[in-house]
Amino acid sequence: MQTQASTGRRGKIPAYIQVAAALRRRIEIGDWQPSQQIATLEELEQEFQVARVTVRQAVEMLEREGLVSRQQGRGTFVSDKVKDKRWLSLATSWESLLTSIRGNVPKFIEVANPPPFPRLREGEGALAQEYVFLRSVQSKDDIPYAVANVHIEKSIFERRREKFLKHTALPVLADMQPNIQHAHQTFLIGTADRETAHLLQVTLGAPIAEVSWVVRNDADVAIYASEIAYRSDSVKISIDFSDQARATTRRRKPA
Repeated sequence: MQTQASTGRRGKIPAYIQVAAALRRRIEIGDWQPSQQIATLEELEQEFQVARVTVRQAVEMLEREGLVSRQQGRGTFVSDKVKDKRWLSLATSWESLLTSIRGNVPKFIEVANPPPFPRLREGEGALAQEYVFLRSVQSKDDIPYAVANVHIEKSIFERRREKFLKHTALPVLADMQPNIQHAHQTFLIGTADRETAHLLQVTLGAPIAEVSWVVRNDADVAIYASEIAYRSDSVKISIDFSDQARATTRRRKPA
């Protein structure tokens, strides 16, 4: 297990969050099994070289997440049934995406110098003349799981300004029924930079899932572009290949 000397206190991320991340990881990989007692506060204090209050805050954070439970006079134990934290299945179709995020309530963040244009890769269309930039954090049970940076073509934004400022942007865009010709998602594994780590309450350099979306109209102009960073411990990708498998089996059956 990493010690505080090796993990280091980085940037604005509170020490207790860094300690909690290390303890969470130990549970996830099975170093501590369900119902097993974890190290004592004294042992963790020495291992991470932090104050007792910091260790206590880290353990309390894991308790709120349902990963551990404290028993008076006995110690702290891993929960019997550790809840699957990877509750968020990344969408693999347009309709499943809209369904999964339609009820999300983002918390918008002011950005002093927002990027005027999205970063488009080759084959992702042309830039519009002007965009509106929105940054938001999305949370579940008071724990942030995603940071979204979104560019919306300005004339489209102005038509539904109030809704775009209260709801997740993509369902609002879909409900407007613009002439969408292309919608493309890219999934990458990355690491959290200083700002993302602070907003997601993870350690600097922690693994994150990076998902980008580009929606283009019939003139091949990007009317929506987003870059979303997810905590890696909250997401999973699940794809059902049953239909394809059955179709392949039928084709291979002898006549």
